[in-house]
Amino acid sequence: METESEPYIRLATLRLLHEVVADLNTARSLADTVQTVADGVIAGLGYELSAVNLVRPDGDLIVAAVGGSAGAEALMAGRVGSRASWERRLSMGDRWGDLRFIPYTEGWVLDEDDVPEWHTPGPAPRFPDEWHPMDRLLAPMYTAGGAGGELIGVISVDRPRNGRRPGAWGREALQMYAFHAATAIGNARLRANMQRALLRLEREQQALRASEESFRQAFEYAPSGMAIAEMGGDHHGRLLRANDALCRLLGRTASALRRCSFSDLVHPKDMGTLMRTSAEGGRAELRLERRDGSYVWVSLRNSVVADAADGPRFQLTHVEDIEERKRHELQLAHRASHDSLTGLPNSAELRARLGSRLCAHPPRPGESGAGDAEAGGLSRGYDAFDGPGAAGVFDGPGGAGVFDRPGAAGVFERPGGSGVFDGPGGSGGPGVFDGPGGSGGPGVFDGPGGSAVGGIPYEPHVHAIAPREDDDVDDGHKGLAVLFCDLDGFKSINDRFGHHAGDAVLIEVARRLAGGVREGDTVARLGGDEFVVLADGLGRADAQDLAVRLRNAIIPPIRVDGRAVRVGASFGIGWASCGMTAEEVLHSADQRMYVEKRSRAKERRRAG
Repeated sequence: METESEPYIRLATLRLLHEVVADLNTARSLADTVQTVADGVIAGLGYELSAVNLVRPDGDLIVAAVGGSAGAEALMAGRVGSRASWERRLSMGDRWGDLRFIPYTEGWVLDEDDVPEWHTPGPAPRFPDEWHPMDRLLAPMYTAGGAGGELIGVISVDRPRNGRRPGAWGREALQMYAFHAATAIGNARLRANMQRALLRLEREQQALRASEESFRQAFEYAPSGMAIAEMGGDHHGRLLRANDALCRLLGRTASALRRCSFSDLVHPKDMGTLMRTSAEGGRAELRLERRDGSYVWVSLRNSVVADAADGPRFQLTHVEDIEERKRHELQLAHRASHDSLTGLPNSAELRARLGSRLCAHPPRPGESGAGDAEAGGLSRGYDAFDGPGAAGVFDGPGGAGVFDRPGAAGVFERPGGSGVFDGPGGSGGPGVFDGPGGSGGPGVFDGPGGSAVGGIPYEPHVHAIAPREDDDVDDGHKGLAVLFCDLDGFKSINDRFGHHAGDAVLIEVARRLAGGVREGDTVARLGGDEFVVLADGLGRADAQDLAVRLRNAIIPPIRVDGRAVRVGASFGIGWASCGMTAEEVLHSADQRMYVEKRSRAKERRRAG
């Protein structure tokens, strides 16, 4: 290029360089950009062969594009050279700015390394700047446009068309081209990364939309109730969404449910269970109110959706109708504790209820039991009747009431209510013996460790104390009377007319006994033709009067299969007293019954 026409050549080269650099920015992908870089060396810089080597993530360099020779491309494309071999090449030879020229006189030591290349042997140069086939010229590409940046690749060129080693202008042009090529490759990689990110984002959005749609359909069309509630903030617990199954279960519209929370719907006695479940997640069984005011048993399963930054945000609740199962459970519990023939509490239930009224400690001298409790401002300690394993005198939902009547589910039940001591409104109201906070607050008759009434400590258990044994004097003391009843003449009816007639007689006697006692008294079938009545708050005279009334209720004829039969009854009256066991109390009443049976004249007994 040291001729008179060099300025014109420079101008033409500059024009070609401008064109190939412009082409670098038109490539649409990284692969197209790299190939354009290789082809631009051939078209604009006057070389017959070029290769673009790119740095891989592991540091080695791969031949990404070859220009000028199909044979060289077939031999070199896709092959990898180690980073160590390339670092060796870039550290030897002559430094032409950022370029590295390795003359054939030094490059022979590179013939055995692992860098892919296309070289053929040739004769020695005829003049000093003649290009030798084994010469190597390398143009490193850096991210910052110079040797101070990170190496992203190397352009290797071979066989200049004029057969000479490049002069100052040729070197400058190649170095400038390598700078623009590095920029174009960096931009192509950025575009490729952005395209991959956009594609990944679009796929994630599509998956999210598909997941949301799947969740929406699963939520809306689930066969059991589902709801989403807000957590935290001013509207904690408010329902945000409710599916059709939950609306049908509660008889409410979705818009009506969105204005309330589960705490507005739960039975007052189940509020504590709901609060624990909402705070801890998990599963709970409780009652929710329907639109008509009735309650339905449901199983709640909560899943808290938490945000790593802000804490819990939403609560997904699965609501399953378990009313039928609860009904079966109650029926099974009733069958286990009640006589299948008469519907009265059975022997085990009788002993449990009687035992729950007793304690192992006899009353202290001078203690008068229930009377003192009432004088102190407390009614009888019925809450203390709940003993370990006992059914409980005034059991809550699901427990059999102590003073059950045949066919009745609870002790002092009112129609539609779940218990005697429910407040106004039936089962939905707080119990009379509930504390100020309703079912969740401390009860008036809290157990050991409970709160005191008016701040004064008290003993929650009121001792059962028998009246004095002197039958001629009624000292006014009240106690728990145990009336042991044995039918007279029943065996002859059973033998004469069969077990069917005997069963009918037992059913009728049970009905008459239940009809002759107060609400709150217990009538139980002990077995065979033996019955027991528990009546609290009676004196000795009261108990004698009750026995006479019940005997008179049993004596009238009983119609069985069109015939009238009669049975009599013998009663023994025992008294429950703390310090005794249930078996001892029943045995005492049984013995008194046999004394009474033997003392009555045989001719006064009625037989069927």
